Amino acid sequence: MPMTTNPWLAGPSPTRRLERDRLEERILNLLSSQNMCVIATTARDGSPHATPVRYFHLGFELVFTALGASPKIRNLRADHRVSAGVFAPLVGQASSRGAQLFGTARVLEPGDPDFGDYWPVVRWQSDHVERSRSLDEPPLGTIAVITADRIVYTEHWLRRDGYAPRQTLHL
Repeated sequence: MPMTTNPWLAGPSPTRRLERDRLEERILNLLSSQNMCVIATTARDGSPHATPVRYFHLGFELVFTALGASPKIRNLRADHRVSAGVFAPLVGQASSRGAQLFGTARVLEPGDPDFGDYWPVVRWQSDHVERSRSLDEPPLGTIAVITADRIVYTEHWLRRDGYAPRQTLHL
């Protein structure tokens, strides 16, 4: 009989659902422990556009900075629908962990009524230090806020406890 590292990965996946509070906790843990995602937008000609971005989060919302003229921001201004993929480094099937967020994005500029609610989560200080800029002059620029209406969370370790490795949170 062959030896397997994770025998609980063999066979069909369980279908049991996590309780909502436990699922929310796992998703927030993932969002807090990572800082890169890939966002997918739609260009004006209908073609897909996927871009890696550094994100910050406020609850289940993702916030990222970008130049106001960048393709991703132009796309979001024209079509607010967005998807974002957040994932942890993969070592093997047992370590597979990630989330797909589906929803809409708002593009906010300094002076927009909601800008001040989201700007404080942007950790700009390390960028300024890296570029030898003064910490006395915080930058203010375009930010995008992704608000998910659905998050599909995948974690194969859940199988070990009899739960489905793919769980969906509706917000």
